[in-house]
Amino acid sequence: MKPSIVIMNFTHVYEQERFVKNQGFSWVDCTDLQGADCYLDADTQSELVRRIKPLSAHGIHFIDSGNYHYLSKLWTDKIEEPFSLIVFDHHPDMQPSLFEGLMSCGCWVKSVIDTHPWLRKVVIIGAADKLIQQVPEEYRERVQFYSENQLSHDESWRNFSMAHLQEPVYISVDKDVLNTQAAVTNWDQGSMSLSELEKILSVILRTENVIGVDVCGECSPSLEVFEEERESKVNGEANQELLSLYLSANKQ
Repeated sequence: MKPSIVIMNFTHVYEQERFVKNQGFSWVDCTDLQGADCYLDADTQSELVRRIKPLSAHGIHFIDSGNYHYLSKLWTDKIEEPFSLIVFDHHPDMQPSLFEGLMSCGCWVKSVIDTHPWLRKVVIIGAADKLIQQVPEEYRERVQFYSENQLSHDESWRNFSMAHLQEPVYISVDKDVLNTQAAVTNWDQGSMSLSELEKILSVILRTENVIGVDVCGECSPSLEVFEEERESKVNGEANQELLSLYLSANKQ
């Protein structure tokens, strides 16, 4: 069965990227939604759940900018078996929500830990050390961190590559984990190169039972035409690389 490829279109940004051309993707139009940027209100959450209801967590999902990273929770809510969550992100996304009852792009990992009955473990790769230190102590036992500094050392890389999770995994990639040569996002970014990200992803795709993947980290459209074209080119190339890697690992 051919893996499903889903595009969640909030900002029209994918319409400028070449990797979506001439391919059989499933588009979910979200351009009409209010109450979705960074914070997700209850009505909009219900509508998003309705729109993705026919779609499976299996496959690869492109979910627009990091402002919509909370969509990873909606995709993992579909999983009904024990699983681990692997997150590539410059930010742990484990802050308490600033507004009670509203999920945000900065608290979605915490929300998955708090609410998902099938979640067994979370692995966060590439987060800034100073942000890891801000994660509440009570969550440390269920989260394993490989900070961007750790991954620069061979020993940490060997430890990661030899680790094996006992249950299937869902992977979420925020391209802000990458350096600014590899991606252009609207958040502060890490230092990982695209080849380094692909190297780690290759290990996971080869050794783990991967349920699905999502990718965010697009840069919201700007008024600067030439800059927007450059951003679209850089991000489109990164998305194509990640898509090709996923499809190659899922060849029948």
